Amino acid sequence: MAAHKTGGQSARKKVQVSMVIRDEVEKRHRAGINSLQYDPALHRLYSAGRDSIIRIWNCKNMKDPYIQSMEHHTDWVNDIVLCCGGKNLISASSDTTVKVWNAHKGFCMSTLRTHKDYVKALAYAKDKEQVASGGLDKLIFLWDVNTLTALTASNNTVTTSSLSGNKDSIYSLAMNQIGTIIVSGSTEKVLRVWDPRHCTKLMKLRGHMDNIKALVLNRDGTQCLSASSDGTIKLWSLGQQRCIQTYRVHKEGVWALLATDTFSHVISGGRDKRVVMTELSCYPERYTVICEEKAPVLKMVMTPDQSSIWVATSESTINNWSISQKDWQELGIEDYCDSASGITPKNTEPAQKILGAPAIRHCHVLNDRRHVLTKDTEENVALYDVLKARKVEDLGKIDFEQEIKKRNKMVYVPNWFSIDLKTGMLTIHLGQDENDCFSAWVSAKETGLAENDAVDQKVNYGNLLLQALLEHWWRPLHVDDENEGNSNDGNGSMHTRGGNLYFSVPTHTPVIFSEVGGRPLYRLLVRDAAGEMEGVLLNETVPAWVVNIVVDKNLPQFIKISFYILPHATSGVKSLKKDRLIANDFIQIRKVAEHVCDKVLGAGSDSGSVAGAGNTVSGGSPAGDRTNTDSNADNSSLAEEKVELLCNDQVLDPSMDLRTVRHFIWKSSADLILHFRPVK
Repeated sequence: MAAHKTGGQSARKKVQVSMVIRDEVEKRHRAGINSLQYDPALHRLYSAGRDSIIRIWNCKNMKDPYIQSMEHHTDWVNDIVLCCGGKNLISASSDTTVKVWNAHKGFCMSTLRTHKDYVKALAYAKDKEQVASGGLDKLIFLWDVNTLTALTASNNTVTTSSLSGNKDSIYSLAMNQIGTIIVSGSTEKVLRVWDPRHCTKLMKLRGHMDNIKALVLNRDGTQCLSASSDGTIKLWSLGQQRCIQTYRVHKEGVWALLATDTFSHVISGGRDKRVVMTELSCYPERYTVICEEKAPVLKMVMTPDQSSIWVATSESTINNWSISQKDWQELGIEDYCDSASGITPKNTEPAQKILGAPAIRHCHVLNDRRHVLTKDTEENVALYDVLKARKVEDLGKIDFEQEIKKRNKMVYVPNWFSIDLKTGMLTIHLGQDENDCFSAWVSAKETGLAENDAVDQKVNYGNLLLQALLEHWWRPLHVDDENEGNSNDGNGSMHTRGGNLYFSVPTHTPVIFSEVGGRPLYRLLVRDAAGEMEGVLLNETVPAWVVNIVVDKNLPQFIKISFYILPHATSGVKSLKKDRLIANDFIQIRKVAEHVCDKVLGAGSDSGSVAGAGNTVSGGSPAGDRTNTDSNADNSSLAEEKVELLCNDQVLDPSMDLRTVRHFIWKSSADLILHFRPVK
């Protein structure tokens, strides 16, 4: 037995900040649905989404079935279990957590962080109110549900027992209703059987040739059904410790099982998209094809009267298919392998549908490293602004590649974020340190952030976005801080909040702090950062490099670039000493031309050398530094009329910056070499 803290951090690791760009209320699933649960008392369906959201549906109001979203996970929800007579829901996710929810009100009560990898499967012993969880860390944990539902923020230590001995990742679990047997299936291709009361191993059952994806136990734990990626379903006698029958009613891997309480019939689905009902007591197989879905079947749940089943697939729509009494009684004998194409499903159209929404499956970050073009599963193209965390425009069904070409300009901005499409929405990761996140310095005027500003300030994209994401986070104020956003809380203590000068992001935007590699530490909405409890958790979670930027207002360092300036062969200028210069990477070519006029052709041409190695070419200022930014603007415009610069014999546009020249024209990691020649 081991005691586990359900919240908080272990040893401090590198932390990355992420956000999800999405609608305020996501009423429809954006990607596949991994699990379903049905509450017969309230006629509610619960669905576990690959978009990280659990949704609740009213099956008595199919015109508008959406009730609520349950949001707290940050990755696929892989399995859900309804317990305590429908009052609570347990969920397992690829974000490595198990969560306990108030099912009726839809809020997360506690988070269990015991697993160290994706949690793939749950099992539930209804009579004992016990839940088991298993996943890719090869461990199974047993949880007492009554203990889990009693957890509070101040008392979140829970004792659990574990079953170890699995040699491979666990993909399926089953526990009988009375809690005397637990079975796990894995990529190890064997079924492992335990007694959860004593945490003892009972047996291993061999026979499958591939990963075991679904398991069902009968009430007393004497028989087990298993489904495998090898395309078979097997019926096992645990007393005899052997397989007593193999069913080959699918052409491809079987991923989902549903058995009647009496173990008279099994309904199965999988990669071949077909939902098949098989009579267990007959040989050869007596079965019927209930329906054929448009995508592989992941999970099924039956209505209490056994008149229909809800089917979840790798697409976002959930279908309900009818099963008649005749289907239960008159199963035919079919030779599936030889005549699969000739078998007609009983249903061609679902009785009811809960419609899903398209998922984003393709994206391209434009060269401005701010806008992203996306294409979804319905071929719709859209434009997003990462900096402001919102969709800019729906472009419809247009040519994606052509739109990329049309919108990409010859400008280079360093990459300051990465994108993850796993949930069917844009998840933006802002790196793990300053070097990743704060590399993109740009002109506030040129990017449209400061349209009427006469001074060309330089702004940092990562800095601006982090300040916007944590705009509502209130921090204790330093005594000497005279920030405009100060507030007195009534107790005499001053507080300050974040934000930037240019924009805010939608307040419903989820912000996620996680260990680099994905293990979540804390998730909240932008607007909720103002809460007292959220403030405490943010103080514990926000990494020092973010505090340094958002709270202490320490601007990131400019990114420097080294280069050489030499006379071009056609310049008529005698060869000069090759000296190394350093400048900010966003310095425009007109500034370099000014340097050539002043220091080379003007003052330094007779001496035969540019100013000493490592000499800095100036220009540009960070946001908030409005001093002397363009003091030499007239000089630079004159300079570009007197001298032109070239790279690889290509004449450079004066408005192009050094990093763009290096990326598009120089195309080398070696120090950039520019040539100059006087304009005739």
